[in-house]
Amino acid sequence: MYWCQNSSRWIRLSKCVPVVDVGLCKGCGICVDLCPRQALALSSSPGPSGYRYSEYVGGCIGCRMCEWFCPDFAIVVRCEE
Repeated sequence: MYWCQNSSRWIRLSKCVPVVDVGLCKGCGICVDLCPRQALALSSSPGPSGYRYSEYVGGCIGCRMCEWFCPDFAIVVRCEE
């Protein structure tokens, strides 16, 4: 369980997952390097755009570092309450 500020209140999150748009991801690896929990890794094979893409391997805490720093806006972190 993790905590996140949502508007003016703190909510308890049960699960967060980074969702990668493989069509937008250019495989720069910024998200992989910035993730404090190593929840992302580059794929072993290229995606539809011809680049290796980031994929979720588990352990996301919902910090959204990957989402904020992605230069291609290819990642959105989805969290459930």
